[in-house]
Amino acid sequence: MPTKTEKDAITGRETTGHEWDGIRELDTPLPRWWVYIFYATIAFAAVYCVLYPAIPLLRSHSEGMLGYTNRAALVQSTEQAAAQQAGFISRIRAASLEEIRKDPELLAFAETGGRAAFAENCVPCHRAGGAGAKGYPNLADDDWLWGGTLGAIHQTITHGVRNADPDSRQSQMPRFGADNLLNRQQISDVADYVLSLSHQPAPADAVERGSAIFAENCALCHGEKGTGNQEVGAKNLTNGIWIYGGDKATIVETITNARNGSMPSWGARLDPTTIKMLAVYVHSLGGGQ
Repeated sequence: MPTKTEKDAITGRETTGHEWDGIRELDTPLPRWWVYIFYATIAFAAVYCVLYPAIPLLRSHSEGMLGYTNRAALVQSTEQAAAQQAGFISRIRAASLEEIRKDPELLAFAETGGRAAFAENCVPCHRAGGAGAKGYPNLADDDWLWGGTLGAIHQTITHGVRNADPDSRQSQMPRFGADNLLNRQQISDVADYVLSLSHQPAPADAVERGSAIFAENCALCHGEKGTGNQEVGAKNLTNGIWIYGGDKATIVETITNARNGSMPSWGARLDPTTIKMLAVYVHSLGGGQ
């Protein structure tokens, strides 16, 4: 409880008059440097409120003498960036894919722009760096369903695969089991033969039977030796690279019900220059032909 102030016998300082359980509070002033900083922060806050938007009003806020806002600064920086990029965008728009690839300056800009567009539009399916996932091709390897040249990649991105775009990549694998084109034993034998194509162990007798079934039903698209056909998006079955998985159970499922995946037509969503940059970027990932 408050008592009268007096000098502390030990420190020589005045007390505040407050005492708790026999302990008296000294009247120790704050350090001068702390007080000066405190006053400086008050002054800074006052100046800030005058110069920048800071005080909430009934329906808006104070504008500030400088008229600065983060939104306006963002718009300005975006416009500046667009102006700096305009020359490159114009050159890429006018250049062919091969010309872009041969021009180091344009190539660097296109790969950077393509990487940003890929991250925004393609990563959800193909993952970062084009690493792929189950059901979505790896774009960084050497295996291409529809071709890995710049032109082929550009065509695939522009029109997509198995969608409503009349120019999209079109093909359809038969549902050999679901439509009773092959029985279970035949499908099992074909699966064993497909395993053997990528040097995986399989029973010799099943491989022999499956070879004949494959030649009659599958070779038209996948080739006599199973090396695939990019004209129809038929997978190369010999390289051990799989989209859905290379174990027997998965291969049996694929033969039985087919895997006719779809890709959007990006030509209807992105401008031609962005699609060019995307094609260049995907081609640069390491598996481009």
